[in-house]
Amino acid sequence: MVKKESPGPIGEVTPSRESEYKERSRLVQKALVDDGLYTEPGSEKVPQGNDLWRISPEPFWLEPGEVRYLEQLGQHLLKFYQGINHLYFESLKDRQPRWISEYLHLGKPEPLIEYGRMNRFKTSLPGVIRPDLLPSETGMVATELDSVPGGIGITGSLGQHYTRLGYQIAGGPNGMIEGFAKMVQHLTDEPVQRTAIVVSEESRSYRSEMRWVADRLTRHGLKTLLLEPKEVVFTEEHLLAEHDNELLPIDVLYRFFELFDLKNIPKAELILYSARKERVLITPPIKTYLEEKMSFAFLHHPVLEPFWQQELGDETFRLLKQLIPQTWILDSRPLPPYGLIPNLHLGTRPVTAWQELARASQKERQFVIKPSGFSELAWGSRGVTVGHDLSQEDWAKALNNALESFDQTPYILQDYRKGRKYTVNYYDPMADSVKTMEGRVRLSPYYFVQNEKAVLGGVLATICPIEKKLIHGMVEAVMAPCGVRSHA
Repeated sequence: MVKKESPGPIGEVTPSRESEYKERSRLVQKALVDDGLYTEPGSEKVPQGNDLWRISPEPFWLEPGEVRYLEQLGQHLLKFYQGINHLYFESLKDRQPRWISEYLHLGKPEPLIEYGRMNRFKTSLPGVIRPDLLPSETGMVATELDSVPGGIGITGSLGQHYTRLGYQIAGGPNGMIEGFAKMVQHLTDEPVQRTAIVVSEESRSYRSEMRWVADRLTRHGLKTLLLEPKEVVFTEEHLLAEHDNELLPIDVLYRFFELFDLKNIPKAELILYSARKERVLITPPIKTYLEEKMSFAFLHHPVLEPFWQQELGDETFRLLKQLIPQTWILDSRPLPPYGLIPNLHLGTRPVTAWQELARASQKERQFVIKPSGFSELAWGSRGVTVGHDLSQEDWAKALNNALESFDQTPYILQDYRKGRKYTVNYYDPMADSVKTMEGRVRLSPYYFVQNEKAVLGGVLATICPIEKKLIHGMVEAVMAPCGVRSHA
């Protein structure tokens, strides 16, 4: 686990070291441009989504113990997904509280709900797991858990290029591609002849990196195509890919689109029909209840503690309760006069109604409000509100908006944790100099599920300037793979 003290000072940028750092940064930048994943600053090309950031001359360093922690964390998170899946079906059967499945059904179309609980998909789980981890002064914090994550191609490409510079990278130089390939191959007992990565229009800013993934998977031996939904061809026998004037059968379809967007995706119904008829295997599975942030609230609910202890075991339950911040579902329905919201306090006083939070002082509203899922606002830091960063009036408006959206787009309330400060170097190509930045980091480890084991493929560090409240990919951010610090 990340320790309180700094993982070690960065190298002082002396004139001789600056020359070395600039050369390394230029090499990484050129390699990323050649990979089609980066827009060179000052070029005429307009950045497309996630392809412009600050390049570091070295990885973001982790201690060996921190890497071991991340390697082991994947299995705990896989058990959490298994637990949520089991909890949902137990709720449908009234062996756990019915309100769990009722919450998870909010705002979802009935056909999609029915699809997700079909028996043939009952045990299906995501093949890729990526938490967003915030190293804080009190330990690691998981702010998100994503099963349709961006960054796979960027992390894979960065890992390869920094390895060529002589650095030891967490997950290995080819961990992302090897992990993805093994994940696909372990989905079925039959040999996988062809995989299609289908990227929707909503997710178009990720096409360049997913094209890189498809190309590298093919070189690795797993024939893979990058497709738009309109390029998928349906027949009763097969789902086919339209490619170079050929129609090629697809065995596995990797879904790089959110389920809320299905209504805008051409041939979505035919794709789901093919999966239902076992003509193609889709991953991540079409299960809206596995893509809701409200699952964090279930982990902390005192009524569900016996379930989690039995489902996860003491070690995983204890670790996840420390990792995942306190979370509540912003349910607009009134509580009875004697009701309390579990574990929620203003100062030392328990909260009995959400509107009490609207009157909280700036110091008391150390909370984040965010959509739970199944919404265009629920990814990429969209729709996220930081309570103490707002005026009293704006905070009250954000809280009321979340409560009013409960029936269609439920929101969650989450404890805010401030990340630790780090200092990093980056190359400024416009000034042709190496600069230093103080910021906070988000660690994004990628796990690939193989034979019920979640294997670490790589870790992406995103460091944003200290004044930024939300950490995500931006032109001011430094993005680098995580390296393993050696004390030899």
